[in-house]
Amino acid sequence: MKSFLTNIKEQFGSGKYEGDQYGGAQGHNGNGLPTGLPNNFMFATGIECSYPTIDNGKTRRDMLAECDHYNRYKEDLALVKEMGLKVLRYGLPYYKIQLAPDKYDWEFADAAMAEIRRLGITPILDLLHFGVPDFIGNFQNPELPVHFAAYCEAVAKRYPWVRFYTPINEIYVTAKLSAKDGIWNEQLTTDKAFVTALKHLVAASIMGTQQIAKHRSDCIIVQSESAEFTHELRAEHTYEVQIWNKLRFASLDLLYARHPEGEVLNYLYDNGMTRREYDWFMAGEPPGYQIMGNDYYGRNEKIMLPDGTIQTSVDVMGWYNITHEYYLRYRKPVMHTETNVFDPNLAPTWLWKQWVNILRMRKEGVPVLGFNWYSLIDQIDWDKGLSRKEGTVNACGLFDLDRKPRPVADAYKMLLQEYGQITIVPHGELFEITEAPATLKVEI
Repeated sequence: MKSFLTNIKEQFGSGKYEGDQYGGAQGHNGNGLPTGLPNNFMFATGIECSYPTIDNGKTRRDMLAECDHYNRYKEDLALVKEMGLKVLRYGLPYYKIQLAPDKYDWEFADAAMAEIRRLGITPILDLLHFGVPDFIGNFQNPELPVHFAAYCEAVAKRYPWVRFYTPINEIYVTAKLSAKDGIWNEQLTTDKAFVTALKHLVAASIMGTQQIAKHRSDCIIVQSESAEFTHELRAEHTYEVQIWNKLRFASLDLLYARHPEGEVLNYLYDNGMTRREYDWFMAGEPPGYQIMGNDYYGRNEKIMLPDGTIQTSVDVMGWYNITHEYYLRYRKPVMHTETNVFDPNLAPTWLWKQWVNILRMRKEGVPVLGFNWYSLIDQIDWDKGLSRKEGTVNACGLFDLDRKPRPVADAYKMLLQEYGQITIVPHGELFEITEAPATLKVEI
Protein backbone atom coordinates (compact mmCIF):
# COMPACT_ATOMS: atom_id res chain seq x y z
CA MET A 1 0.00 0.00 0.00
CA LYS A 2 1.39 3.41 -0.98
CA SER A 3 2.01 6.12 1.59
CA PHE A 4 -0.47 8.99 1.84
CA LEU A 5 2.16 11.35 0.43
CA THR A 6 2.72 9.22 -2.64
CA ASN A 7 -1.03 9.03 -3.21
CA ILE A 8 -1.38 12.78 -2.83
CA LYS A 9 1.48 13.76 -5.12
CA GLU A 10 0.33 11.41 -7.83
CA GLN A 11 -3.18 12.85 -7.74
CA PHE A 12 -2.82 16.49 -6.77
CA GLY A 13 0.77 17.76 -6.90
CA SER A 14 2.88 19.48 -4.26
CA GLY A 15 0.16 21.27 -2.29
CA LYS A 16 2.01 24.59 -2.05
CA TYR A 17 -0.56 27.26 -1.38
CA GLU A 18 -0.47 30.63 0.29
CA GLY A 19 -3.08 31.20 2.97
CA ASP A 20 -5.41 34.18 3.14
CA GLN A 21 -5.65 36.28 6.26
CA TYR A 22 -7.85 39.15 7.22
CA GLY A 23 -8.45 40.97 10.42
CA GLY A 24 -10.78 43.25 12.25
CA ALA A 25 -12.09 43.78 15.72
CA GLN A 26 -15.15 44.61 17.73
CA GLY A 27 -18.30 45.84 16.07
CA HIS A 28 -20.98 48.49 16.38
CA ASN A 29 -23.56 48.22 19.12
CA GLY A 30 -26.67 47.19 17.18
CA ASN A 31 -29.85 45.70 18.59
CA GLY A 32 -32.18 43.46 16.62
CA LEU A 33 -32.11 40.00 15.10
CA PRO A 34 -29.34 39.08 12.61
CA THR A 35 -29.98 40.49 9.15
CA GLY A 36 -27.81 38.06 7.22
CA LEU A 37 -25.68 40.83 5.71
CA PRO A 38 -22.06 39.82 4.96
CA ASN A 39 -20.56 42.07 7.63
CA ASN A 40 -22.69 40.70 10.46
CA PHE A 41 -21.28 38.60 13.27
CA MET A 42 -22.23 34.96 12.63
CA PHE A 43 -24.65 33.72 15.28
CA ALA A 44 -25.13 30.02 14.69
CA THR A 45 -26.28 26.69 15.95
CA GLY A 46 -25.45 23.21 14.68
CA ILE A 47 -27.03 19.82 14.21
CA GLU A 48 -25.01 17.04 15.85
CA CYS A 49 -23.87 14.69 13.09
CA SER A 50 -21.11 12.46 14.51
CA TYR A 51 -20.80 8.99 12.96
CA PRO A 52 -17.77 7.08 14.34
CA THR A 53 -17.75 3.30 14.66
CA ILE A 54 -17.29 1.38 17.91
CA ASP A 55 -17.12 -2.34 18.78
CA ASN A 56 -14.17 -2.78 16.40
CA GLY A 57 -16.13 -1.37 13.50
CA LYS A 58 -19.28 -3.42 14.08
CA THR A 59 -21.46 -0.56 15.35
CA ARG A 60 -21.93 2.82 13.68
CA ARG A 61 -22.96 5.69 15.97
CA ASP A 62 -24.91 7.97 13.63
CA MET A 63 -26.27 10.93 15.59
CA LEU A 64 -28.44 12.08 12.68
CA ALA A 65 -30.23 8.74 12.88
CA GLU A 66 -30.29 8.38 16.66
CA CYS A 67 -31.70 11.90 17.09
CA ASP A 68 -34.21 11.28 14.25
CA HIS A 69 -32.95 14.07 12.00
CA TYR A 70 -33.28 12.02 8.81
CA ASN A 71 -37.04 11.88 9.36
CA ARG A 72 -37.46 15.34 10.87
CA TYR A 73 -34.91 17.41 8.98
CA LYS A 74 -37.51 19.88 7.69
CA GLU A 75 -38.80 20.40 11.22
CA ASP A 76 -35.27 20.83 12.55
CA LEU A 77 -34.31 23.35 9.88
CA ALA A 78 -37.53 25.27 10.55
CA LEU A 79 -36.43 25.55 14.20
CA VAL A 80 -33.23 27.26 13.07
CA LYS A 81 -35.36 29.79 11.23
CA GLU A 82 -37.68 30.15 14.22
CA MET A 83 -34.72 31.02 16.44
CA GLY A 84 -33.85 33.91 14.13
CA LEU A 85 -30.50 32.35 13.25
CA LYS A 86 -28.94 32.76 9.81
CA VAL A 87 -25.98 30.37 10.10
CA LEU A 88 -25.96 26.60 10.70
CA ARG A 89 -23.06 24.20 11.17
CA TYR A 90 -24.39 21.27 9.21
CA GLY A 91 -22.78 17.91 8.57
CA LEU A 92 -23.70 15.71 5.66
CA PRO A 93 -23.36 11.98 6.48
CA TYR A 94 -20.09 11.31 4.64
CA TYR A 95 -20.16 7.57 5.25
CA LYS A 96 -23.61 7.30 3.59
CA ILE A 97 -22.75 9.43 0.57
CA GLN A 98 -19.39 8.20 -0.78
CA LEU A 99 -20.18 4.50 -1.06
CA ALA A 100 -17.11 3.71 -3.17
CA PRO A 101 -14.34 5.80 -4.78
CA ASP A 102 -16.59 6.71 -7.72
CA LYS A 103 -20.05 5.96 -6.32
CA TYR A 104 -22.22 8.49 -4.48
CA ASP A 105 -25.70 8.52 -2.97
CA TRP A 106 -27.01 12.10 -2.82
CA GLU A 107 -30.66 11.44 -1.99
CA PHE A 108 -30.75 12.75 1.59
CA ALA A 109 -28.08 15.40 1.02
CA ASP A 110 -29.96 16.89 -1.92
CA ALA A 111 -33.21 17.06 0.03
CA ALA A 112 -31.63 18.64 3.12
CA MET A 113 -29.50 21.11 1.17
CA ALA A 114 -32.49 22.19 -0.91
CA GLU A 115 -34.43 22.94 2.27
CA ILE A 116 -31.52 24.86 3.78
CA ARG A 117 -31.31 26.97 0.63
CA ARG A 118 -35.07 27.51 0.49
CA LEU A 119 -35.07 28.82 4.08
CA GLY A 120 -32.22 31.22 3.38
CA ILE A 121 -29.90 29.59 5.93
CA THR A 122 -26.14 29.88 5.39
CA PRO A 123 -24.56 26.47 6.03
CA ILE A 124 -21.07 25.89 7.32
CA LEU A 125 -20.84 22.52 5.62
CA ASP A 126 -19.15 19.86 7.74
CA LEU A 127 -17.70 17.13 5.49
CA LEU A 128 -16.06 14.63 7.89
CA HIS A 129 -17.23 14.31 11.48
CA PHE A 130 -15.40 11.55 13.40
CA GLY A 131 -15.98 8.74 10.88
CA VAL A 132 -15.33 7.51 7.33
CA PRO A 133 -17.13 5.31 4.80
CA ASP A 134 -16.82 1.56 5.25
CA PHE A 135 -14.67 1.14 2.15
CA ILE A 136 -11.99 3.42 3.65
CA GLY A 137 -12.02 1.59 6.98
CA ASN A 138 -10.45 4.03 9.40
CA PHE A 139 -7.87 6.77 9.78
CA GLN A 140 -4.88 4.45 9.43
CA ASN A 141 -5.62 4.12 5.71
CA PRO A 142 -3.13 6.23 3.68
CA GLU A 143 -5.63 6.46 0.83
CA LEU A 144 -7.97 8.58 2.97
CA PRO A 145 -6.69 11.96 1.64
CA VAL A 146 -7.27 10.98 -1.99
CA HIS A 147 -10.76 9.59 -1.46
CA PHE A 148 -11.78 12.48 0.76
CA ALA A 149 -10.45 15.06 -1.69
CA ALA A 150 -12.56 13.49 -4.43
CA TYR A 151 -15.59 13.69 -2.14
CA CYS A 152 -14.92 17.36 -1.36
CA GLU A 153 -14.76 18.16 -5.05
CA ALA A 154 -18.02 16.30 -5.67
CA VAL A 155 -19.74 18.29 -2.90
CA ALA A 156 -18.38 21.63 -4.16
CA LYS A 157 -19.56 20.88 -7.68
CA ARG A 158 -22.99 19.71 -6.56
CA TYR A 159 -23.67 22.67 -4.24
CA PRO A 160 -21.83 25.60 -5.86
CA TRP A 161 -23.82 28.11 -3.77
CA VAL A 162 -22.08 26.96 -0.57
CA ARG A 163 -19.12 29.10 0.50
CA PHE A 164 -18.44 28.07 4.14
CA TYR A 165 -16.87 24.69 4.92
CA THR A 166 -15.41 22.72 7.79
CA PRO A 167 -13.62 20.00 5.81
CA ILE A 168 -12.74 17.89 8.88
CA ASN A 169 -14.17 18.53 12.32
CA GLU A 170 -11.77 18.49 15.29
CA ILE A 171 -8.79 16.78 13.66
CA TYR A 172 -6.87 16.43 16.92
CA VAL A 173 -9.83 14.92 18.80
CA THR A 174 -10.60 12.58 15.90
CA ALA A 175 -7.04 11.22 15.85
CA LYS A 176 -6.70 11.01 19.64
CA LEU A 177 -9.98 9.23 20.40
CA SER A 178 -9.58 6.86 17.45
CA ALA A 179 -5.90 5.98 17.65
CA LYS A 180 -4.56 6.88 21.10
CA ASP A 181 -7.50 6.53 23.50
CA GLY A 182 -8.91 3.46 21.74
CA ILE A 183 -12.55 4.59 21.75
CA TRP A 184 -13.60 4.96 18.10
CA ASN A 185 -12.92 3.61 14.63
CA GLU A 186 -9.54 1.79 14.60
CA GLN A 187 -9.62 1.77 18.43
CA LEU A 188 -5.83 1.76 18.74
CA THR A 189 -3.85 3.00 21.75
CA THR A 190 -0.34 3.79 20.50
CA ASP A 191 1.60 6.95 19.76
CA LYS A 192 2.44 5.68 16.29
CA ALA A 193 -1.21 5.06 15.45
CA PHE A 194 -2.06 8.57 16.71
CA VAL A 195 0.59 10.21 14.51
CA THR A 196 -0.52 8.12 11.53
CA ALA A 197 -4.15 9.18 11.97
CA LEU A 198 -3.11 12.79 12.55
CA LYS A 199 -1.06 13.10 9.37
CA HIS A 200 -3.70 11.36 7.25
CA LEU A 201 -6.43 13.64 8.60
CA VAL A 202 -4.48 16.87 8.13
CA ALA A 203 -3.45 15.81 4.64
CA ALA A 204 -7.08 15.00 3.84
CA SER A 205 -8.18 18.42 5.05
CA ILE A 206 -5.55 20.18 2.95
CA MET A 207 -6.31 18.19 -0.18
CA GLY A 208 -10.05 18.52 0.33
CA THR A 209 -9.73 22.29 0.69
CA GLN A 210 -7.72 22.46 -2.51
CA GLN A 211 -10.51 20.70 -4.38
CA ILE A 212 -13.17 22.98 -2.89
CA ALA A 213 -11.13 26.03 -3.90
CA LYS A 214 -10.94 24.81 -7.49
CA HIS A 215 -14.68 25.36 -7.75
CA ARG A 216 -15.16 28.07 -5.14
CA SER A 217 -12.06 30.28 -5.08
CA ASP A 218 -13.61 32.51 -2.41
CA CYS A 219 -14.31 29.60 -0.03
CA ILE A 220 -14.20 30.29 3.71
CA ILE A 221 -12.77 27.45 5.79
CA VAL A 222 -13.92 27.31 9.42
CA GLN A 223 -11.52 24.83 11.02
CA SER A 224 -13.28 23.64 14.14
CA GLU A 225 -10.77 22.36 16.74
CA SER A 226 -11.00 21.58 20.42
CA ALA A 227 -9.67 24.29 22.77
CA GLU A 228 -8.41 22.38 25.78
CA PHE A 229 -5.83 22.22 28.55
CA THR A 230 -4.85 19.97 31.47
CA HIS A 231 -3.67 21.57 34.72
CA GLU A 232 -1.16 19.38 36.56
CA LEU A 233 -1.19 19.89 40.33
CA ARG A 234 2.14 18.27 41.06
CA ALA A 235 5.34 19.86 42.32
CA GLU A 236 7.23 18.06 39.58
CA HIS A 237 5.40 17.86 36.28
CA THR A 238 5.23 14.63 34.31
CA TYR A 239 6.29 14.25 30.70
CA GLU A 240 2.97 12.76 29.61
CA VAL A 241 0.79 15.68 30.70
CA GLN A 242 3.22 18.31 29.44
CA ILE A 243 3.70 16.72 26.01
CA TRP A 244 -0.05 16.41 25.46
CA ASN A 245 -0.52 20.05 26.41
CA LYS A 246 1.80 20.74 23.47
CA LEU A 247 0.42 18.08 21.14
CA ARG A 248 -3.03 19.73 21.29
CA PHE A 249 -1.57 22.21 18.78
CA ALA A 250 -0.19 19.55 16.43
CA SER A 251 -3.15 19.40 14.04
CA LEU A 252 -3.26 23.16 13.51
CA ASP A 253 0.54 23.40 13.31
CA LEU A 254 0.55 20.96 10.40
CA LEU A 255 -2.56 22.47 8.81
CA TYR A 256 -1.32 26.07 8.98
CA ALA A 257 2.34 25.20 8.21
CA ARG A 258 3.66 26.41 11.57
CA HIS A 259 6.76 24.69 12.89
CA PRO A 260 5.97 23.05 16.25
CA GLU A 261 8.29 22.96 19.25
CA GLY A 262 11.28 20.66 18.98
CA GLU A 263 9.83 18.29 21.56
CA VAL A 264 6.69 17.84 19.48
CA LEU A 265 8.64 17.47 16.27
CA ASN A 266 10.78 14.75 17.84
CA TYR A 267 7.59 13.01 18.97
CA LEU A 268 6.23 13.08 15.42
CA TYR A 269 9.50 11.76 13.98
CA ASP A 270 9.80 9.07 16.65
CA ASN A 271 6.30 7.84 15.83
CA GLY A 272 6.35 7.50 12.09
CA MET A 273 6.31 10.90 10.42
CA THR A 274 9.09 11.16 7.84
CA ARG A 275 11.10 14.29 7.10
CA ARG A 276 9.64 14.28 3.58
CA GLU A 277 6.10 14.23 4.96
CA TYR A 278 6.89 17.01 7.42
CA ASP A 279 8.36 19.19 4.66
CA TRP A 280 5.18 18.64 2.62
CA PHE A 281 3.05 19.99 5.47
CA MET A 282 5.35 22.98 5.93
CA ALA A 283 5.15 23.93 2.23
CA GLY A 284 2.33 26.41 2.86
CA GLU A 285 -1.20 26.91 4.06
CA PRO A 286 -4.24 25.54 2.26
CA PRO A 287 -6.22 27.93 0.04
CA GLY A 288 -9.29 29.89 1.03
CA TYR A 289 -10.01 32.36 3.80
CA GLN A 290 -9.07 30.58 7.02
CA ILE A 291 -11.06 30.98 10.24
CA MET A 292 -9.78 29.22 13.37
CA GLY A 293 -12.78 27.72 15.13
CA ASN A 294 -12.28 26.85 18.80
CA ASP A 295 -14.71 24.47 20.50
CA TYR A 296 -14.92 24.80 24.26
CA TYR A 297 -16.83 22.70 26.76
CA GLY A 298 -16.18 22.77 30.51
CA ARG A 299 -15.09 19.15 30.19
CA ASN A 300 -12.32 20.20 27.76
CA GLU A 301 -10.39 21.66 30.67
CA LYS A 302 -9.08 19.16 33.21
CA ILE A 303 -7.09 18.99 36.44
CA MET A 304 -4.66 16.20 37.35
CA LEU A 305 -4.43 15.81 41.11
CA PRO A 306 -1.24 14.78 42.95
CA ASP A 307 -2.45 11.14 43.08
CA GLY A 308 -2.87 11.06 39.30
CA THR A 309 -6.66 11.36 39.33
CA ILE A 310 -8.02 13.49 36.50
CA GLN A 311 -11.18 15.52 37.00
CA THR A 312 -13.05 18.13 34.99
CA SER A 313 -12.24 21.68 36.00
CA VAL A 314 -15.10 23.29 34.01
CA ASP A 315 -13.66 26.75 33.28
CA VAL A 316 -10.64 27.69 35.33
CA MET A 317 -9.13 29.36 32.26
CA GLY A 318 -12.24 29.36 30.10
CA TRP A 319 -12.70 29.90 26.38
CA TYR A 320 -11.11 33.35 26.43
CA ASN A 321 -7.76 32.39 27.94
CA ILE A 322 -7.33 29.12 26.08
CA THR A 323 -8.45 30.50 22.73
CA HIS A 324 -6.31 33.61 23.16
CA GLU A 325 -3.31 31.31 23.41
CA TYR A 326 -4.33 29.68 20.11
CA TYR A 327 -4.88 33.11 18.54
CA LEU A 328 -1.42 34.38 19.49
CA ARG A 329 0.04 31.21 17.98
CA TYR A 330 -1.77 31.35 14.62
CA ARG A 331 -3.10 34.92 14.25
CA LYS A 332 -6.27 33.76 12.50
CA PRO A 333 -9.75 35.21 12.74
CA VAL A 334 -11.60 33.29 15.44
CA MET A 335 -15.02 31.69 15.83
CA HIS A 336 -16.41 30.04 18.97
CA THR A 337 -17.58 26.98 17.04
CA GLU A 338 -19.08 24.70 19.73
CA THR A 339 -20.24 24.83 23.32
CA ASN A 340 -22.94 23.42 25.62
CA VAL A 341 -23.57 21.88 29.03
CA PHE A 342 -25.53 18.73 29.84
CA ASP A 343 -27.62 20.31 32.63
CA PRO A 344 -30.47 22.29 31.00
CA ASN A 345 -30.91 24.40 34.12
CA LEU A 346 -27.31 25.60 33.92
CA ALA A 347 -27.32 26.13 30.16
CA PRO A 348 -28.56 29.76 30.10
CA THR A 349 -25.82 30.83 32.52
CA TRP A 350 -23.24 28.94 30.48
CA LEU A 351 -24.44 30.70 27.32
CA TRP A 352 -24.00 34.12 28.91
CA LYS A 353 -20.58 33.19 30.28
CA GLN A 354 -19.42 32.21 26.80
CA TRP A 355 -20.73 35.47 25.42
CA VAL A 356 -18.83 37.43 28.09
CA ASN A 357 -15.68 35.60 26.92
CA ILE A 358 -16.39 36.61 23.32
CA LEU A 359 -17.01 40.27 24.16
CA ARG A 360 -13.80 40.38 26.15
CA MET A 361 -11.84 38.92 23.24
CA ARG A 362 -13.36 41.35 20.74
CA LYS A 363 -12.71 44.30 23.06
CA GLU A 364 -9.02 43.46 23.02
CA GLY A 365 -8.93 43.59 19.24
CA VAL A 366 -9.07 39.90 18.41
CA PRO A 367 -11.26 39.33 15.31
CA VAL A 368 -13.98 37.02 16.65
CA LEU A 369 -16.38 36.37 13.77
CA GLY A 370 -19.02 34.08 15.19
CA PHE A 371 -20.55 31.99 17.96
CA ASN A 372 -22.30 28.61 17.84
CA TRP A 373 -24.44 26.93 20.52
CA TYR A 374 -24.02 23.25 19.71
CA SER A 375 -26.43 21.82 19.14
CA LEU A 376 -29.95 22.64 17.96
CA ILE A 377 -31.45 19.52 19.55
CA ASP A 378 -30.35 17.27 22.41
CA GLN A 379 -27.65 14.67 21.86
CA ILE A 380 -27.30 11.02 22.88
CA ASP A 381 -24.52 9.26 24.83
CA TRP A 382 -22.00 12.11 24.63
CA ASP A 383 -21.58 11.85 28.40
CA LYS A 384 -19.58 8.70 27.60
CA GLY A 385 -18.08 9.95 24.35
CA LEU A 386 -20.32 7.65 22.24
CA SER A 387 -18.22 4.73 23.48
CA ARG A 388 -21.30 2.66 24.42
CA LYS A 389 -24.73 2.66 22.85
CA GLU A 390 -27.01 3.16 25.85
CA GLY A 391 -29.39 5.83 24.59
CA THR A 392 -28.76 8.36 27.38
CA VAL A 393 -30.21 11.72 26.39
CA ASN A 394 -27.83 14.66 26.94
CA ALA A 395 -30.04 17.69 27.54
CA CYS A 396 -27.70 20.16 25.85
CA GLY A 397 -29.78 21.36 22.90
CA LEU A 398 -31.74 24.50 22.28
CA PHE A 399 -34.60 22.02 21.84
CA ASP A 400 -35.21 18.57 23.29
CA LEU A 401 -35.71 15.45 21.17
CA ASP A 402 -39.45 16.19 21.02
CA ARG A 403 -38.41 19.52 19.45
CA LYS A 404 -39.66 21.50 22.46
CA PRO A 405 -37.56 24.52 23.51
CA ARG A 406 -35.27 24.34 26.50
CA PRO A 407 -34.54 27.38 28.69
CA VAL A 408 -31.34 28.10 26.77
CA ALA A 409 -33.38 28.76 23.61
CA ASP A 410 -35.04 31.76 25.29
CA ALA A 411 -31.66 32.96 26.55
CA TYR A 412 -30.20 32.72 23.04
CA LYS A 413 -33.15 34.66 21.61
CA MET A 414 -32.54 37.37 24.21
CA LEU A 415 -28.87 37.49 23.24
CA LEU A 416 -29.81 37.76 19.56
CA GLN A 417 -32.25 40.56 20.21
CA GLU A 418 -29.58 42.55 22.04
CA TYR A 419 -26.53 41.85 19.88
CA GLY A 420 -27.90 40.34 16.65
CA GLN A 421 -26.74 43.17 14.37
CA ILE A 422 -23.21 43.72 15.61
CA THR A 423 -20.69 43.65 12.79
CA ILE A 424 -17.43 41.75 12.41
CA VAL A 425 -15.32 44.93 12.11
CA PRO A 426 -16.00 48.31 13.72
CA HIS A 427 -18.61 50.24 11.75
CA GLY A 428 -18.79 47.41 9.25
CA GLU A 429 -22.20 48.63 8.11
CA LEU A 430 -20.35 51.37 6.19
CA PHE A 431 -19.12 48.72 3.77
CA GLU A 432 -22.63 47.56 2.87
CA ILE A 433 -23.63 48.74 -0.61
CA THR A 434 -27.21 47.80 -1.38
CA GLU A 435 -27.62 49.72 -4.63
CA ALA A 436 -25.32 51.16 -7.27
CA PRO A 437 -25.90 53.64 -10.09
CA ALA A 438 -27.04 52.08 -13.36
CA THR A 439 -23.66 52.78 -14.92
CA LEU A 440 -21.67 51.39 -12.01
CA LYS A 441 -21.78 47.93 -10.49
CA VAL A 442 -20.08 47.55 -7.12
CA GLU A 443 -19.49 44.20 -5.45
CA ILE A 444 -17.93 43.59 -2.06
